[in-house]
Amino acid sequence: MRRIIINEPSFITPFNETARDLRVQNKPLWLWQRDLLVKHAIEEREYPDWEVARQLETEEIECLVHRDNLFFNQLLIDEFIEKARAGGRPVRLAFHKDDPSIAKHVRPLTHSFFKQGDLLLADMWYLPKGLAQSLEAKPLMIDTESRERGYYHIPPYMATEFGDLVYQLPKKVFVLVENWIHLFIADILLGVFTQGANVEDRIDKSWQVKLKILARSVLEQKRVLSSSELVKIGKNVHIDPTAVIHGYTVIGDNVTIGAGAVIDNCIIGSNVTVSQGCQLLLSVVSDGCFLPFRAALFMTTLMENTSVAQNTCLQLCVVGRDSFIGAGNTFTDFNILGGPLKTMNHEGKLEATNLLILGGCVGHHCRISSGSIIYAARTIESDVVILASDDRQFITKNFTYEQSDHHPHKEKYHYPRLYPRKGEVGSF
Repeated sequence: MRRIIINEPSFITPFNETARDLRVQNKPLWLWQRDLLVKHAIEEREYPDWEVARQLETEEIECLVHRDNLFFNQLLIDEFIEKARAGGRPVRLAFHKDDPSIAKHVRPLTHSFFKQGDLLLADMWYLPKGLAQSLEAKPLMIDTESRERGYYHIPPYMATEFGDLVYQLPKKVFVLVENWIHLFIADILLGVFTQGANVEDRIDKSWQVKLKILARSVLEQKRVLSSSELVKIGKNVHIDPTAVIHGYTVIGDNVTIGAGAVIDNCIIGSNVTVSQGCQLLLSVVSDGCFLPFRAALFMTTLMENTSVAQNTCLQLCVVGRDSFIGAGNTFTDFNILGGPLKTMNHEGKLEATNLLILGGCVGHHCRISSGSIIYAARTIESDVVILASDDRQFITKNFTYEQSDHHPHKEKYHYPRLYPRKGEVGSF
């Protein structure tokens, strides 16, 4: 089968970069897609848009066509291709509009679903005889098999909107990445959180799995949740005996984990240092990251080569590559006055996120000094420097490149804009 990739040119704010190049599950999105589809497609071709693809792809050959801003897991793509091939006709991936995970987590802030009756059509097609059949494609609905998982309880005295917070975690994952919040959803909610739920389900449903995990923990003389059945560790990894690591967790190569660190249901990349007293829960720490002592990540993504200094707390956040967040910074995640959290959509307009709890987003190549408090759902654009000062202690609005503190010093310290906005010319 031939894989046809259609480029999505839209930039994701505040990264000023297309979705395909951003990291999800510690991989660039384009590489994640390729790894999942390698067993189905023997070749791939890439085009800037549909018109160019239709002009050049004239062969009657079996094709899978999709945009490059889609995140999905193996279960979803396998079921879609299996059912499409069994039907032997051109089809387009579809979901019911009331599918719990799609309705609650994916559809908000998404503007490229095509609505047809009660179905939401996504930008993925199976065409058994080539692109000439694209207009004939019928919807093929996939049930994501969502499960409700509780999060925590908001007391009624804190806000008008309260109760038990829950997420809808699907077995078959699909996300259209059009906003930084979709990265949070793909990486955390439908990534590490869903993988942990899948492991729990397998354990609950199978005595064989329970016995296998128990036997491994007895053999290794470890706690059940810390056995190698649930914690996958790479090569040349140094873990202090006092560190606590619970599964489901994956740790890459050349990693150092210091004394008293607590890691629970995370993905840790290669060449990462997690120092003494750090706490990581339901987070993704990409290759080359550095966390000094007592840094805390809670449902947070760090892209590659980023550092988070001591006593800094990031909750439900996304941080781009090559960034530094100084000591004692706090990213808040809840509006105690009530009301929906909003963020900028692809048109630069505020739009509700459909999330009561949400942290902030930091772009690529940022430098944030110590002691700031960043309000919920705020963004800091790529290439920004924020120096500690009285008027910068509380970040209550989105922070742009034009507000960066490096501008007064640009004659002495050249600090080029590495990630220009769409339509702008780069600095070099």
